[in-house]
Amino acid sequence: MIPFILGLGLLTAFPPAFPVQGGDNPRVLVRTEMGDITIEVALGKAPVTAANFLRYVDAGLYDGTVFHRTVTRSSPRNQAVPIEVIQGGQVAEDREFAAVPLERTNATGLMHIDAAVSMARSGPDTATSSFFICVGGQPELDFGGKRNADGQGFAVFGRVVAGMEVARRIHASPVDNEEHLTPPVRILSAARLSP
Repeated sequence: MIPFILGLGLLTAFPPAFPVQGGDNPRVLVRTEMGDITIEVALGKAPVTAANFLRYVDAGLYDGTVFHRTVTRSSPRNQAVPIEVIQGGQVAEDREFAAVPLERTNATGLMHIDAAVSMARSGPDTATSSFFICVGGQPELDFGGKRNADGQGFAVFGRVVAGMEVARRIHASPVDNEEHLTPPVRILSAARLSP
């Protein structure tokens, strides 16, 4: 099952800027057929979620997956609590690692601002491989936000530090009424960059 970003409510004010990260945070180069995206992973702020993402990267499991979904303000399913994200990296269920506990934004201090990278989930403690990139500030995805009825939000674990223009191109790509990219955008590889 592909976890989605669900819920109801209204968009609120933008959160504070993404906290400055330390020099020891790993960076991951995600190569897509539309261009490269570099993600800085916040191991110190969201250690469980960041380690989960890196586990998939290091195992090569994101290679050959896709960005399968884009959510825009005009998406028919996105009217009650509008958000703007691209979602991808869903690994086949038989290759997924166990789900990880939800690191809520009120505990990590990492908010869903423009270029934030977060884990998709279908309920608390259900995040596995699928992740999303915020296009603009998305405070309704933070703890207490209305995108999910449970109010627990999603777990930010990093940010795009290069290639946000690629994420925006993916976001603007053709989509069907179910928010599926048509066609999906292939992830060619995802690998750590050398320090």
